[in-house]
Amino acid sequence: MAEQQQPAGPAGANAPHGLLRRLLGFDSWLHSAASLSIVTVIAGWFGTYLQYLNSYEQKVSETAQTDMKDATATFVEISNAFAEAQMLQQLIYFNFAAAASDADPSGDKAMTTKAGQDIYPAYVKARTALRQNVNIHARKAELYIDWASNLEHDAADTAAIDGDPLTETLLGDYNFDCDATENFPHYELTAPGAEPDRSAPPQTPEQRSKFKDAFCLAPNETEKQAVTGSETMFCAVDDDGKIDHARPSRQINWLSAKHHVLVMHYCFEGTHSQILPARIWASGNEVSAQLKDEFARKKKNGVYQDSLDHEVIRLDAFLSLAMSELERIRVKYRPSSFYCSLPLINYAISDRCMPIKIAKSRR
Repeated sequence: MAEQQQPAGPAGANAPHGLLRRLLGFDSWLHSAASLSIVTVIAGWFGTYLQYLNSYEQKVSETAQTDMKDATATFVEISNAFAEAQMLQQLIYFNFAAAASDADPSGDKAMTTKAGQDIYPAYVKARTALRQNVNIHARKAELYIDWASNLEHDAADTAAIDGDPLTETLLGDYNFDCDATENFPHYELTAPGAEPDRSAPPQTPEQRSKFKDAFCLAPNETEKQAVTGSETMFCAVDDDGKIDHARPSRQINWLSAKHHVLVMHYCFEGTHSQILPARIWASGNEVSAQLKDEFARKKKNGVYQDSLDHEVIRLDAFLSLAMSELERIRVKYRPSSFYCSLPLINYAISDRCMPIKIAKSRR
C-alpha cells in the first residue's frame, strides 16, 4: 500500500519557521527595534533642537550686550560733543553781551573780557572737532541707534549707500530755516480713540506720498515747510525767501537719530555765523562800530537768544529720542516666553520669538 502523503500548503510549510520565530521572540524584537529607532531619532532631533536653541539664545545675549554697549557709547559721544560746543558758544555770546553793555562797570567788563578770551580757544577746539566728526556722528547714530532699535530691520536688506537723501549740504542748499516752528522736532503721538485732526495734512501713507510729491512743486504754494506725522517737509528757498517750485520737497524724519544730528549741526553752524561780533571780541580783536550796532539791534529783537535756545531744544529732543531708542533695543532683546522654546511652535510665530532675524535677502 502506498504511503499516504501529508497535504502541503502555505500554513503547513511555514509552521516550523513560525514556531522558531515565536520561540526566539523575533516578532517582538523586530517591533522593539523599530520602536527604539524611532525613539532614538526623536531623542536625537530633540537634543539637536535644544543645542540649537541654546546656541541661538547665547548669540542673542551676546548681540544684545554689543548693541546696547555701542548704542550707549554713541549716545554719550554725540551728546557730549554737542553739549560742550553749545555751552562754550553760549558763554562767548553772553560774555560779549555783558561786556558790550553800557550798564556794566569797567571792572566787570575787564573781568568778562578776560573770561571770554580764555574760553575762545576751547570753543574753537570743540567746534573744529564737531565739524570734523559730524558725518561720522551721523553715521554712527544711524548704525548703532536707528538700525539697532528697529524691530523690523534686516541687515541683509539695508540700502546704506544711497538710501537717505538728507545731508547737511542739502539743508544748506535748500536754505533750511532753523527757527521755523514746523522745523522743530515733533512726533505723531495720537491717544487711543482720539479723533484725527481734520485740519492737518493727510495722514495715511498713500495720502502722505501724494502730498509730498505735490508739495513745493505747486506754483501757488506759499508754505515753505509743513508737518506730516513725525516728519517735516521743507522746500528749496532762494536768498530772497521765495520757493523754488522746480525742486521737490525734502523730508526730515524726527524718529531718526541721524537726522537729528545733521540738523543740530547745521543750526549750530548757523548760530556760529550769527555771533560773529562776539567771536571777534573773544579772539582779542577790535569789533567795528557797524558790527556793534548790528549786534545790539539783533540782541534787542531776541534773534541771538532765540537761536541759542533753539539749539538747546534740539539737543534735548535728540536726547529724548536716543533714550527712547535705547529702550527699544531692550524690548528687542527681552527674554522670550516659554512657548518660544517649544519645538516647531517658535517657527510658526517666529516674528515674536526671534529677535535676531534670519537674513531675507542678500546684496
